[in-house]
Amino acid sequence: MTSFDDLHPALRYHVVNTLGWTDLRATQRDAIQPVLAGEDVLLLAPTAGGKTEAAFLPLLSRIATEGWRGLSVLYVCPLKALLNNIEPRLQRYASFVGFRVGLWHGDVGNAARRQMQRDPPEVLLTTPESLEAMMISTKIDHRSLLGSVRALIVDELHAFAGDDRGWHLRFLISRLERLAERPIQRIGLSATVGNPEDLLCWLASGRGGRVVGLAGSPLDGDVTTDYVGSVANAVTVLSRLHRGERRLIFADSRARVEVIAGGLRAAGVRTFVSHASLSVDERRQAEAAFAAEPDCAIVATSTLELGLDVGDLDRVVQVGAPPSVASFLQRMGRTGRRPGTPRNCLFLATDDAELLAALAITSLWREGTIEPVIPPALPAHIFAQQVMALALQEGGITRPDIDIWLGDTAESVPVDVRDAVLRHMLAVGVLAEDAGIIGLGATGEREFGRRHFGDLVAAFSSPLLLAVHHGHSELGTVHPASLARRPGESGPVVLLGGRSWRVIDVDWPRRRVSVVPAEGGGRSRWIGAGRMLPPSICRAEERIIAGAEPACRLSRRAAERLTGIRDRLEFIDGHSLPLVSDGVGRITVWLFAGGLVSASVARTLTEGGVPTTGWDDVSVTARTSDFEPLTRALARVDPATAHPALPEDLPIALKFGLCLPPQVAEAVIIARTSRPEDIADATSRPLRRILAPGPNL
Repeated sequence: MTSFDDLHPALRYHVVNTLGWTDLRATQRDAIQPVLAGEDVLLLAPTAGGKTEAAFLPLLSRIATEGWRGLSVLYVCPLKALLNNIEPRLQRYASFVGFRVGLWHGDVGNAARRQMQRDPPEVLLTTPESLEAMMISTKIDHRSLLGSVRALIVDELHAFAGDDRGWHLRFLISRLERLAERPIQRIGLSATVGNPEDLLCWLASGRGGRVVGLAGSPLDGDVTTDYVGSVANAVTVLSRLHRGERRLIFADSRARVEVIAGGLRAAGVRTFVSHASLSVDERRQAEAAFAAEPDCAIVATSTLELGLDVGDLDRVVQVGAPPSVASFLQRMGRTGRRPGTPRNCLFLATDDAELLAALAITSLWREGTIEPVIPPALPAHIFAQQVMALALQEGGITRPDIDIWLGDTAESVPVDVRDAVLRHMLAVGVLAEDAGIIGLGATGEREFGRRHFGDLVAAFSSPLLLAVHHGHSELGTVHPASLARRPGESGPVVLLGGRSWRVIDVDWPRRRVSVVPAEGGGRSRWIGAGRMLPPSICRAEERIIAGAEPACRLSRRAAERLTGIRDRLEFIDGHSLPLVSDGVGRITVWLFAGGLVSASVARTLTEGGVPTTGWDDVSVTARTSDFEPLTRALARVDPATAHPALPEDLPIALKFGLCLPPQVAEAVIIARTSRPEDIADATSRPLRRILAPGPNL
């Protein structure tokens, strides 16, 4: 008797005879008993490791065996594209026991939604934003539709938990349990993370559960790092390398993706593009064509890091470096799926910082180090969002009922902060109270009522983007900065989907751009916050500069470049805190502690009378030629209170920030950007004063 025998007989039959599986994977076998028992579970497995089946098959068995009625299971994903990709597979599995799977997100039409309301499927695939929209809509009987939910699967849980979308989801789960009047089984699917027990505790609100799957990361893989010096050189290398194979090329900005794709197409490489600013049709066509063609490349942002299926890959190439070890593992895990083929990744570094980051990430991977996923501190602004959402959902809400609906998730915000937020929202008119019933006030209606409260359903802010149309086809979106005209141009030329398009009309009220094909010369921009490296990667960079052997193969160019970096930064020893004077009025403090630590130290130095001229992930530069005042200022850095400079306009620094009193908004930002342990580690090192020309990475 095995755990497989505990599944519903119809499922067992189809797994063997329809799917042709001779056995289940270890994670799938180990998940059956806890899922059937109703436990909260975190399932860990690398990309294509069978996590979806591990959660879904035993839940289907529960529906069939226990006779659940109505909409019983919600399957939540971070991306619509991932939902679209997974829906046919889950529909097939559900049909084995006579059940249906529905799809509900922003691209699903009203007719399909009305049909699901009349006759709900047993399983519904959705996003947190669409789930919120269901719950606040006056056109949907959310109690009738969602009150029968008994289990929830959260795919790519690590992608949710690390930002405010995770808190939004946690609040939604609390509200769903109130609707259902029962605890809802919570099952998280995640790539390997550094703190799985903590992640499960966060998902399950501390009520127990079980982690199933591989806790560490696989250490096999063929990894090479090359130094190419520029994106143009990367395109040249890519156009000549691995011809005849299917290559997935990652770049960590949409603008860089477009430049690479455009260059590869110009070089005669069959190239497809995938990023969040392309239309759904454009992405689907690219991903389907890529999966079917043996000799081609697809250039993508992190949208293809998550579990979208684009078939068997021969190669993964990273232009630059990913943001984390976990991200690198996700990307490399796209390869090596065929028997006898190794996992592989080629890094193409376009500058010294990217070279060091790539080497640091691979070194941490070989050491078995993966970053923990840590939910953002003090989600007071998400609490404010939820109060407004509840007021809409219930047609008005009383103060005691707010905490009842939001359950233990509300405890992520201290009660005195919750009280202060409510008072402020009432004072500024975001909320209004009448006879003890709280509803949206005039300010709330004005600020969040646009597009039928579309601004309220998402925990993140969306920048102003313009939809790009060629005839009747929508190609995607661009930022208005893309429309700047170059000297001598008859009109702006944008780059989208790896193709150049000449702008012939801009309809600003409708946020619509009309284009026609152009010969070349396009460019596109999307404005976003810069990414800061964590201390773990910066410390690994420091060790490599100090002489540690890289944990991957280096090309001749990369090896020569690394030697040059070590020669320029020969004072880096991995133990001390070098203060390096350039002899002309600047001293650089080499912290190697990450951007938030550098920003915190820079602010403290400036306020302490030692002005700074800039900072980055590894250093802070002070405008002084005297070591003494700098040394005294560093000694005064208090790790317990140091933090980066606060934004000038606090209400817009956070989504729903205008719902917070200034002191609460300030506390949220400080809680999220303070790194006391890392600051203490960096500033407690023995100082070394060095007179040398000012080197830079």
